[in-house]
Amino acid sequence: MTVTLHTLCFAAHAPRRLARFWAGLLGWENEGDTLVPNDGTGFRLGFVPTKEPKIRQNQMHFDLTSESLDDQRRTVAKALELGGSPLDIGQLPEEEHVVLADPEGNEFCVIEPGNDFLAECGFVGAVASDGSQEVGYFWSKALGWPLVWDQDEETAIRSPHGGPKITWGRPPFTPKTGPNRLHFVVRGPVSEVERLVALGATRLGTGERGQVAMADPDGNEFSFVVRETAA
Repeated sequence: MTVTLHTLCFAAHAPRRLARFWAGLLGWENEGDTLVPNDGTGFRLGFVPTKEPKIRQNQMHFDLTSESLDDQRRTVAKALELGGSPLDIGQLPEEEHVVLADPEGNEFCVIEPGNDFLAECGFVGAVASDGSQEVGYFWSKALGWPLVWDQDEETAIRSPHGGPKITWGRPPFTPKTGPNRLHFVVRGPVSEVERLVALGATRLGTGERGQVAMADPDGNEFSFVVRETAA
């Protein structure tokens, strides 16, 4: 497949500060406004400036895995030391995962040990998303990643090369008001734009340096960066 997931971008008020938080928590190489994985995750994290306030729960968040209860506690403590904070999104007392927010309020979870669904996915276990079954099918076909879960309107895909899963949960979804704070950046030859449109994407416009602004079938924004093909 010629479309690749290159970056997951965060819109941030202080991009470098937020990059430092995630670099410290994940242990990835920090290149200013970009983090490069060193653990087989397969895509980068990017941080781009915005002045827009965060007014709702994000459509996507990380699920970080734990090898033991002590490991889970260490991850939570490290996140708090780096500037994260506890977050109550209505989780039940009996739930064993810990919900936190990064310094700009972006939600993420530290999952309890023994979670079979995220087994073998690495520290970044999943990019967990609000989204329809249709959008899971779209991204599976767009990236050429197989569906590894498809039950009760919940879907998940994973790269054939490993790394985290990308998951979409069943309704109800958080209402979308304005652009998402997290979005994918994919790369491919320009001919792939029309294939994505045929799969259900929408073109939103063309930006600088060959970028095409697009939205998936649920209306979630993503960027398509044209990758030149060899002559």
